[in-house]
Amino acid sequence: MNDQSPWDRRFETLATVLLAAAALATAWSTFQSGRWRGEQAANTGKSNAARIESSQASTRAGQLTQIDIATFIQWSNADLAGNRRLAAFYRRRFRDEFRPAFDAWLATNPRENAKAPTSPFVMPQYLLAEAQRSDRLARTADRRSAAAADANRDADDYLLAVVLFASSLFFAGISTKVRSLRQRQVLLGLGCLIFLSGVVWVATSPINFSV
Repeated sequence: MNDQSPWDRRFETLATVLLAAAALATAWSTFQSGRWRGEQAANTGKSNAARIESSQASTRAGQLTQIDIATFIQWSNADLAGNRRLAAFYRRRFRDEFRPAFDAWLATNPRENAKAPTSPFVMPQYLLAEAQRSDRLARTADRRSAAAADANRDADDYLLAVVLFASSLFFAGISTKVRSLRQRQVLLGLGCLIFLSGVVWVATSPINFSV
């Protein structure tokens, strides 16, 4: 014979519902935390790869600049010495990226014009593809790093939700073990309050369905 009072049955039903809902919410939050950890790891890896490529491109740009400087100095020495043949020899060996800047600088008449730029290397026409590539990769690395930081924050937010829902599970479960009606009310009410706090927390967090 069932000697449970209506209040006991209501509390057991509510506790069962809360236990089921908190268990599902815990599983969902754990799933999302794992997804965001994976997102963080992926973005961190891509950020590191982009930084390495950016560094390599920057190194190549510096090497090419040194080549341009060396050939320009040789041309300048030959030109100042009046050795037109040798100057023409070095000029033919200018790299294609250096030629536009050199021609633009030469057009300023640097020998006669005191206000002319000091060298072709300060001209806006002096552009190295490797240097530009290095800048693009550095910006990509920064974006990936920021995305990794955001993903880490989202993963931590879902981890906090796991803690909230686990606490709700604890209070819902222990409420069924006590006999005092007042204690059951307090414990189950606390479990419901923590569960609702977790739901609100999760509702404001982004969802990751990436594979």
